[in-house]
Amino acid sequence: MTPKSVTGTASHRRLSPYTLSLLRYAVASRVLVLALIIIWRSLLNPYDTSASINPPCLSAANSSSPPPSVLLPRMGSAIERSIVWDSVYFTRIAECGYEYEQTYAFLPLLPLCVSAFSKSVFAPLVPLIGHRAVLGLSGYVINNAAFVFAALYLYWLSVIVLKDEEVALRASILFCFNPASIFYSSIYSESLYALMSFGGLYYYMNGKHNYAPLWLALSGCARSNGVLNAGYICYHAMQRLNKAFFSRNRSYLLLVKILLAGALQSLFIFAPFVSFQAYGYLNICTGRSVAEMRPWCKARLPLLYNYIQSHYWGVGFLRYFQLKQLPNFLLASPILSLALCSIVYYVKLWPEVFLSLGLRLSLVESKLKGQTSSTGISEYDTPNILQDDGALRLRKKAVRREHLVTEPSKSEALYCLQCDPAVILPFVLHLSFMVATAFFFMHVQVSTRFLSASPLLYWFTSHIMGSPSIGKRWGRFIWAYSAAYFFIGRELNLASQTEYQNSPSLEPMVSHNEPNVIASSVESEERIFVAD
Repeated sequence: MTPKSVTGTASHRRLSPYTLSLLRYAVASRVLVLALIIIWRSLLNPYDTSASINPPCLSAANSSSPPPSVLLPRMGSAIERSIVWDSVYFTRIAECGYEYEQTYAFLPLLPLCVSAFSKSVFAPLVPLIGHRAVLGLSGYVINNAAFVFAALYLYWLSVIVLKDEEVALRASILFCFNPASIFYSSIYSESLYALMSFGGLYYYMNGKHNYAPLWLALSGCARSNGVLNAGYICYHAMQRLNKAFFSRNRSYLLLVKILLAGALQSLFIFAPFVSFQAYGYLNICTGRSVAEMRPWCKARLPLLYNYIQSHYWGVGFLRYFQLKQLPNFLLASPILSLALCSIVYYVKLWPEVFLSLGLRLSLVESKLKGQTSSTGISEYDTPNILQDDGALRLRKKAVRREHLVTEPSKSEALYCLQCDPAVILPFVLHLSFMVATAFFFMHVQVSTRFLSASPLLYWFTSHIMGSPSIGKRWGRFIWAYSAAYFFIGRELNLASQTEYQNSPSLEPMVSHNEPNVIASSVESEERIFVAD
């Protein structure tokens, strides 16, 4: 199949046939997932029964007024019963705010959106199905809509990086049916995180540096690993610094500008997460005597998030390496293996680029400054990694001349015929860090959804499925794996989390409003989940 290249940046933003095709796949996948949720919920009883336990908010605990009656109690009850596992936390936070210490493990973007929608768009439905059901409905609508837009942004990002619409479309369709699909259609933070991450990276790669940091900062407001997106900013700042420093017309003012811009943008991405930690400290630690303070409040660097993950969920280096957790390692092995294969594949194709962090490739490009200046192309007109075909050809010739990059054969690099290895490198480094974190620190079965927002996974699998030599065999395996998790992911997830229901390391919820009071055991008994 001849790759369909993309030489511009405008064609893929329009509603092209590829975009419309992806839109249909994205919507169909969400309809299918929601149908499966309803079917599984009708046929099987959930292991987690916390949906039925919903005491009043602490701020209204002393209120004696009975809950208002609703016109469609069955419908409301059905929606409420679907709120299980982490969805309980997100819905509770949207309704009552951050009442308990461990609720701060769940970042505020999704609860804020759910609360806003329940008080505006879906407010007329409260008399029909009840307030909590409206909160749940808001969460479902927000996440499924966010997923569709996330798929579109992944496609547009893939077109920019891979410069091939067909390969980008196949990668985006794989995302629509990814093994963690159940979480993208439930009241979890995956969809909003993916939308903000893909959108931010798309705008950054497209040169829209005023929009990109805002989107990436919001990804850090959805999930803690969103702060890692600052790595993309740092990587491209490093590339630009390297090129500017070794250019013939070195400008120290330009070096300072690049350094300051990269630092400020990175700090902006970290700001929401850091602010949320400060918010937790102010709510839990201030105004208490030393005897009442929680242990983490007294630390030299009081990090609430790290304490919660370690104290309540047993997250830490090698703490999950136990014989009884072997089934969970097996459950996570497909996604971890796929991620490792994509990383190793890149390193084998471009070892010099990987080991030098793309800096040696940048040095070769700087040698072409004199050649490209005559064509009107400037390396520093924009930090955008997009360049026209003439500059791309010059860069490839220089790389071959210097023997810095081992040119893969066409059959090996079907999805990289026109892409720049230095552009893909930050995605490789990002995925490498996440794989190491998931394997050595986290509850390993969470890897399936933790890694599911990495574009590199879908680019690699798209390449595998498009390869004429191995595509048919491995394509079947990839689709079988995705289909298995897609259709029975909910039950696999429940089975994998059963282990933690009676974990001795977990304690009842501690209210920061009443630091010496433990929340009722009937509530905490059911609300022990696996947070990531």
